[in-house]
Amino acid sequence: MRSWKALVVASALAVAATSAEAVTFKYAFQGDLNALDPYTLNETFTLGVMGNVMEGLTKRDKDLKIIPGLAEKWEILEPTRWRFTLRKGVKFHGGEEFSADDVLFSLDRMRSEFSQLKSRAPADMKAVKVDDHTIDFILGQPNPILHAEWDTWYIFSKKWAEAVGATQAQSGKATSLNPWALKANGTGPFTIESHEPGVKTVFKKNPNWWGKVEHNLDDVIFTTIKSDATRVAAPLSGEVDLIEPVPVQDMERIGRDDKAQVLTGPELRTIFLNIDSFRDELKYASVKGKNPFKDVRVRKAFYQAIDIEAIKSKVMRGQAVPSSLLISPLLFAPGAEIKRHPYDVEAARKLMADAGYAEGFELRMDCPNDRYVNDAAICQAVAAMLARINVKITLNAQPKAKFFEFAGSTGKFDTSFAMLGWTPGSFDSHNVLQNVSGCRDADGKGAQFNYGGWCNAKHDELAKKIAAESDTTKRNAMILEAYKIIHDEVGLLPLHQQALAWGVSKSVTIPQRADNQILFYWAQKK
Repeated sequence: MRSWKALVVASALAVAATSAEAVTFKYAFQGDLNALDPYTLNETFTLGVMGNVMEGLTKRDKDLKIIPGLAEKWEILEPTRWRFTLRKGVKFHGGEEFSADDVLFSLDRMRSEFSQLKSRAPADMKAVKVDDHTIDFILGQPNPILHAEWDTWYIFSKKWAEAVGATQAQSGKATSLNPWALKANGTGPFTIESHEPGVKTVFKKNPNWWGKVEHNLDDVIFTTIKSDATRVAAPLSGEVDLIEPVPVQDMERIGRDDKAQVLTGPELRTIFLNIDSFRDELKYASVKGKNPFKDVRVRKAFYQAIDIEAIKSKVMRGQAVPSSLLISPLLFAPGAEIKRHPYDVEAARKLMADAGYAEGFELRMDCPNDRYVNDAAICQAVAAMLARINVKITLNAQPKAKFFEFAGSTGKFDTSFAMLGWTPGSFDSHNVLQNVSGCRDADGKGAQFNYGGWCNAKHDELAKKIAAESDTTKRNAMILEAYKIIHDEVGLLPLHQQALAWGVSKSVTIPQRADNQILFYWAQKK
């Protein structure tokens, strides 16, 4: 029999071996992860990160196909009634049993004042609890894609939220976060051990997750690295396993490295410019008493003064696809018949002169500088191009947290000319027409992400019909008509779809989805 000392030594060695075998995945992004409340910011990055911790009734697989999540199945009992059967035996990280009460609570919370996810469900939809694991959703009209965005409508624990005071969504405009917004209690494959907003977040494997484990990670460390040079150096030195995005000018450098590689692919996100055609007086411009953007000739002049091919070749170094629509052609092929208004400076100058602005005017342009690929550089290029039609741009480029705070609905759209990127969560055009180009009021009631406030009654009428239409041919015809209205009126200025570029250690394998969500629950690290 071994002595107790030998047993202690053996135990210590076993613990050391286990610790040495722990697999840690480190990744970095150019922007911050602030509130851990996924209802605070309808943003791909935040929702992607939280998708490792929290779950919706549905999920999407590696090819973006809708699959069961916290709901095992669903069926359409009648055109305006969907029944969801919930998964049994699921527990939140805090130990609470998942049930229908959590879904009902989460629906109310998703509709709370500061939530940016209100459009995830029709405003008139009602939820009826059939039993603890069955819910019926009753609609005012048929909706063929009701559940298409429910993979990122994450379900909260009612018991936990009520205990910590998290019954309402965290405001994106608040100067400080509620204590509960620094924590998360989901059902997903990872828990959050610690969170320092804008600095570091540590995730731990959830040993009690209900799903099939496809990763081999024990923990994940996320950090914010704003500097392009520092972020690019991180995977080359082995400091991190994945960075996103890789600046286009550094893709070749990482590609030559023996430790790292660049994963590239098409992204579904469209980058575009909002122009304030809502206010009677343009807020951040030298023109007083009126709004030049209410004149379609001025809007079209801005469009035609932008050399999109130069942006593609010089700023994006070929890693972008110029777009005539607010949606990727991968998601709406019929849109190919709509062509961009041609780049034509002389035509743009004539339009400005015809509208009474031959001498141009001064204008502030608001852009994020840590959200999209080369976002600030794109805005700088646009500013230089608009100078050719005598528009003097003052560029206001800020971190995304500040940008969304004043330019978005929480800041009452405090901008005259701004960049935005959009990936439709449903991968369907209705999402764009409802959220980005639909009419809104001054407080954001309506299209919550229509920063410029362009509005067309015919467009909105079509959007309502599209929501209920199940015939694909009829539906596509109406969608195309709506996009033509945006194009002809130049309601918004589409630029391009940016390409995905992740810098990844060669010791890591991870799927790269076109929605650009980094889901480390599929990662394998040697």
